[in-house]
Amino acid sequence: MKIAMIGTGYVGLVSGACFADFGHQVTCVDKDEAKIDALRRGEIPIFEPGLDALVASNVKAGRLDFATELTTAVGEADAVFIAVGTPSRRGDGHADLSYVHAAAREIAGALKGFTVVVTKSTVPVGTGDEVELLIREANPSADVVVASNPEFLREGAAIRDFKFPDRIVVGTDDERGRKVLGEIYRPLSLNAAPLMYTARRTAELIKYAANAFLATKITFINEIADLAEKVGADVQEVARGIGMDNRIGPKFLHAGPGFGGSCFPKDTRALVKIALDHDVPLRIVEAVLAVNDNRKRAMARKVSHALGGHIRGKTVAVLGLTFKPDTDDMREAPSIPLVTGLLDMGAKVRAFDPVGMEQARAELPDITYCDDAYACVEGADALVIVTEWVQFRALDLGRLKAAMKQPVVIDLRNIYRPEQMAAHGFVYESVGRGTS
Repeated sequence: MKIAMIGTGYVGLVSGACFADFGHQVTCVDKDEAKIDALRRGEIPIFEPGLDALVASNVKAGRLDFATELTTAVGEADAVFIAVGTPSRRGDGHADLSYVHAAAREIAGALKGFTVVVTKSTVPVGTGDEVELLIREANPSADVVVASNPEFLREGAAIRDFKFPDRIVVGTDDERGRKVLGEIYRPLSLNAAPLMYTARRTAELIKYAANAFLATKITFINEIADLAEKVGADVQEVARGIGMDNRIGPKFLHAGPGFGGSCFPKDTRALVKIALDHDVPLRIVEAVLAVNDNRKRAMARKVSHALGGHIRGKTVAVLGLTFKPDTDDMREAPSIPLVTGLLDMGAKVRAFDPVGMEQARAELPDITYCDDAYACVEGADALVIVTEWVQFRALDLGRLKAAMKQPVVIDLRNIYRPEQMAAHGFVYESVGRGTS
């Protein structure tokens, strides 16, 4: 089938490349000429494992191409996916739908024949109704079905998530629309991926509800971690104990410095605003946001405590800046309030991240960036592990200690064992496991 993907951000590029890999003919459209030129040269604007090879192979096979103008791609398409950004609107937390609305109006003028227009972007409930209204106002004769098909991709594992999904949610009551989207996703039938058909508004709410629930799990285990430290329990064993209950499951029960990234903060805030617009306060989700924000700010105090409460003039080495491993995404990363808090306390900060330092410079310009982990810790009074990159899981602890001014390690991801660090002579603090 022929597909036009409007937007070449994270969702659009990954989805477009995967659809092409299924055998469909895909054109990814973006108004950013520099980005399209780079994609045509094989340069990928985001870091996602395996995406460069996937794009290259499908471009070579002639199934994937890129354009700055959508008229031809939309006119020939069986389905047009809207995958533009919906960032939090400044001031109120609502999702900014200006890019979605602009795309809908432009798509309307290019439609030819029956076409399914699909919102792939994360959008508030009722956005599909607005998109359909905009299209019909701009092109009353359009033979179009507007559907919702939310994405559930994890950064760092997006290609696998797309090809081996837990579920595919298709929001439309129109049989023609269901048939087209069913055909687009038919290659996944061999993987037994469940295709779930719902009403359009239901599909839109599923996305927000899923992200809010996962954010709640993270925030819950982080509060339990604080309690575990006080009572002498091990939060990792607590998480394992409750995660073995199949009603709960083990995923997203990893204590740490709080959630970040492009989805959970933005989508939980937007869900709260949607609920308030309908006079339905979501107190639990509101609390999740408040607790998560407080936790991020508390991490700098945790570092200060490990250094005896005196941090001014001391050097702190930070390993990991992105909000999670296997991505270069710095959006709402816990490292930002941590580093900002350390600087406010008078510390000097050195940092290393395997792929995220270029993006981090825009957010954290007043720190020293290093070439590797060992250069980062040279002469440091404390080391803070913020992102659990695999490169940090097996550091040479002897070399680490020899390079540091003081052997103080604050492990915010619990990737080392307390007894292991104690044996090497470190003062070691983790999350929810006490102090050695």
